[in-house]
Amino acid sequence: MDTAFLISAFVTLFVVIDPIGLTPVFIALTPGMTAQQRRAIAIRATIIAAALLFLFAFLGEQVLGFIGISMPAFRIAGGILLFLTALDMLFERRTKRREDQADVDDAPDPSVFPIAIPLIAGPGAIASIILLAGQAEGAVGMASVLGVMVGVLMIVFLLFLSAPIIERALGKTGIVVVTRLLGMLLAALSVQFVLDGIRGFGLALGS
Repeated sequence: MDTAFLISAFVTLFVVIDPIGLTPVFIALTPGMTAQQRRAIAIRATIIAAALLFLFAFLGEQVLGFIGISMPAFRIAGGILLFLTALDMLFERRTKRREDQADVDDAPDPSVFPIAIPLIAGPGAIASIILLAGQAEGAVGMASVLGVMVGVLMIVFLLFLSAPIIERALGKTGIVVVTRLLGMLLAALSVQFVLDGIRGFGLALGS
């Protein structure tokens, strides 16, 4: 398996899911809860998000084929979607939207909504896992992509467990700086998805 592809897959999923950016939202959704209660919510949210992403990794391309959408077209659309997500990260619109999504007064257990969906397994993460699964070569390639996805979700889970410590260590300024850097990386990766989609249509691009 191409090491460069695995690194790109990890960076893409890490930036799109944004575990560091999710951490303060998780804290805001679990005020006054004990460490045991927070752990239970983190476990449920991570498992539900993983199940959803596994589903799209295996069936996403078949669903696209059924409705007549080619992978190159989806790569271009997914790249544009990820680029818009990068712009939101760079200009802090993504954080504000996540806080709005998290503001649900009648949901005492936020593990399914909004933490698992749409904060972890949102449109960007679903589009990314379909794109990466489509690029994977054979069973080994698919297993590698799924392994990377599980690794990112484990980072999410561990950060949720250590959320109060990380929030104190980074502070609001630190979280903003990290989010901006991740936004720049995601913008570059999204452009690469678009270029790959254009090549998939057989259109030559100059080096």
